[in-house]
Amino acid sequence: MASAKQQNTSASARRAKLEEARRKERARERRSRIITITASVAVVAALVAGGGYLMSAADDKEKAEVEAKSSPVKVERTWDKLTQNHVDKKVDYPMNPPVGGDHNPIWMNCNADVYAKAIPKENAVHSLEHGAVWVTYTSKAKPADLKKLRERVESTPYSLMSPVEDQAAPLMLSAWGKQVTVTGAADTRVGQFFTKYVQGPQTPEPGAACTGGVAQ
Repeated sequence: MASAKQQNTSASARRAKLEEARRKERARERRSRIITITASVAVVAALVAGGGYLMSAADDKEKAEVEAKSSPVKVERTWDKLTQNHVDKKVDYPMNPPVGGDHNPIWMNCNADVYAKAIPKENAVHSLEHGAVWVTYTSKAKPADLKKLRERVESTPYSLMSPVEDQAAPLMLSAWGKQVTVTGAADTRVGQFFTKYVQGPQTPEPGAACTGGVAQ
């Protein structure tokens, strides 16, 4: 039978082991709290930084749009005092592609519509009257440029695209009373022209429909 001294020694050893286990548990809890707090701070910091970045990006985009709308488009041609009569006949326009003037009573659908074949110019002019931007091209245009411009049109309501083989340059953009020849899809004037003239201030009938018209 164990002596009282041996029993006391055994009890002390057990208490020491228990205390050591509790000390280690407290240490683990402290480490866990530190990790949790650190992670939370990192998440909050990331959210703040991300929110700041998004706000900054939104501000930059808004500033870019304001600048695009207020700045003149380089080497742009402008026509004023264009007639707006509805006619049921072919029109001899003074520019090609036409940017305004008398036109067919029915507009060409221009709700991000891309046409593989030439479209009636009299219908397209009616679309411009409604605030559409018309992208036109010839067979000399590069396929890569056409692909990118097609993607832009397909993502932009109040725009349309079609071939005009007898125009003076491979790639041209037109709006009511406005026209520019561009060097390719990467030309900075492409984005500016869309930003400035899709439903822009030159539009005679802003908000008029771009659907329910003529489709190819």
